[in-house]
Amino acid sequence: MDEIQLGVQRESWPIAGKFTISRGSKTTAEVVVVELSAGGKQGRGECVPYARYGETVEDVIEQIESQRADLMSGMDRGALQASLPPGAARNALDCAFWDLEAKTDGKRVWELAGLSDPVLVKTVYTLSLDTVENMAAAAERNADRPLLKLKLAGPDDLDRVRAVRVAAPGAKIVVDANEGWTLEQYVAFAPELADIGVAMIEQPLPAGEDAGLADVKRPVPVCADESCHDTATLSKLAGRYDMINIKLDKTGGLTEALRLKQAARDANMEIMVGCMIATSLSMAPAIVVAQDVAVVDVDGPLLLAKDRPDGLFFDGSLVSPPQPALWG
Repeated sequence: MDEIQLGVQRESWPIAGKFTISRGSKTTAEVVVVELSAGGKQGRGECVPYARYGETVEDVIEQIESQRADLMSGMDRGALQASLPPGAARNALDCAFWDLEAKTDGKRVWELAGLSDPVLVKTVYTLSLDTVENMAAAAERNADRPLLKLKLAGPDDLDRVRAVRVAAPGAKIVVDANEGWTLEQYVAFAPELADIGVAMIEQPLPAGEDAGLADVKRPVPVCADESCHDTATLSKLAGRYDMINIKLDKTGGLTEALRLKQAARDANMEIMVGCMIATSLSMAPAIVVAQDVAVVDVDGPLLLAKDRPDGLFFDGSLVSPPQPALWG
């Protein structure tokens, strides 16, 4: 491949309203976009720096810029894996590498990865944390969606879930506490959530304080999000979780995400593929990972006031694979 030129920029995308989880609220999605150019071809990748993991937009851009000289000296995607740790910066670069390779070779990313052609996936639609009444109203507006994900946070959570169940009786429900519960709350909530028909509980306890999950009953499958980043973190989850949530901003890109997916399969763990709130450019590589998994959460663009041109096509909750004009 010819000498690679690097472009990097920050972008701010307004959220449709406000999005709230247990850690706080936001009204914009702050993303970093990388463009790698070589031989007249361009590849793009997008990442979302996340304060929960000690990331800022400025620091992520600095990490990306630190690779400029190596990129110009011939760094490839394989070398990138050792040059940066898992996280947002490596994700944007890794996905841009995949896109550039696809554009250069005239193939789709899944062909390069030796995978079958992707098919439509069915995404969750996420209801932001809010009052019981407001979450019920949001569920009623989206009652025709087959899969709803509820952001939760504590004492009133059972009331929230019950209200959503009444408002959207036909929807499958999964819940995400974003580390917002105690072990005592989990033990109290889990049987009730099973009775309501909740299909999955995502990251109920803080990462690093989740050992107690191995000692209590799990009447609903429990999924690791903040506790699972890459293949190196997988072994610690045995006995505590039934599923893992693969996000490219945690794994550091598509390359490690595909490795983690296979490692989870080998460990007999179910798989969820998730996202941060971002544009279709962030979601596109996740669609490649999201084939034939238990839960898909790539609704980020649906939560924005607008998406990129040539964004993913959403037919209700069905999402089509990306077109080359977007990525891959």
